[in-house]
Parts: sequence; structure tokens; C-alpha cells
Amino acid sequence: MGTTSACVFCGIIDGSDEDVVVYRDDVAVGFLDHSPLFVGHVLMVPATHVVTLADLPDDLVGPFFRRVQHVSARLPELLGAMGTFVANNNTVSQSVAHLHVHVVPRTKGDGLRGFFWPRRRYKPGQAVATAAELRRGLADFRHG
Repeated sequence: MGTTSACVFCGIIDGSDEDVVVYRDDVAVGFLDHSPLFVGHVLMVPATHVVTLADLPDDLVGPFFRRVQHVSARLPELLGAMGTFVANNNTVSQSVAHLHVHVVPRTKGDGLRGFFWPRRRYKPGQAVATAAELRRGLADFRHG
């Protein structure tokens, strides 16, 4: 499988935008969405190029989603949120053709309703600072 030069997410996996990476190992890479729903909105991607969840090899489904679970469990504590929203699009509304799972920090009354999700932009330097904080907080993942 590997990565592909035509895929923007594969570029991040290969190190093109390390400042926004919050988690990395041989199974998955997590990085800040460039147009987040809320500060700390993470995209978790397999470290190898696959387009949809159906394309993810069976032996990677569990390990990949363990990492998604880890990020989802830690974001509230790290960001002062109450919980997370975890979502995956397959083909329809999938803006980048590389499997990615959104892990979005949520707080009651944050304004996220139904399927109307207004995107935001990070302030200058905010993404780098947020990513650094999350990297420190997510570093304790135990494989298993």
C-alpha cells in the first residue's frame, strides 16, 4: 500500500506539515483539520493510503480504531471539552480520498446541530500551539 504523492494526507504522513501532527505511529497519524469545526478537531488517518473504510485491511481495523478511541478519550481532558463527536465519510462528502476519521471536541451548547457544521480557521500560530499541546497529551498511548 504505502503512501501516494498525489494525496495531501499522504504528504502529511510523509512529514510535509509536521507542526499540525498530534499523533504518529506505524498504524495511524492524527493531525489538526485545517478547517476545524472547533479548535482541536483532529483527523485520524491510516499510515498507509486507503480510500475508504471498506478498503482498510481487516488486520488494521482494530489497531486503527484503538488509536481513534485513544484520541477521542483524551481530547476532552486536553481541551476542556465535555466529549467528542467521531465521524467518517466514505466517498460522499469525503473531501480527500484517503480514509479519515474526524474526532471533534464537543461542549454542550457549542452550536453544532444536525448536519450544518460551520467551519472555522485557526488564528495565526494557534494550530501549531494546539498541536504541540495535544502531542504531549496523546503520547502515552499503549499498544494492545
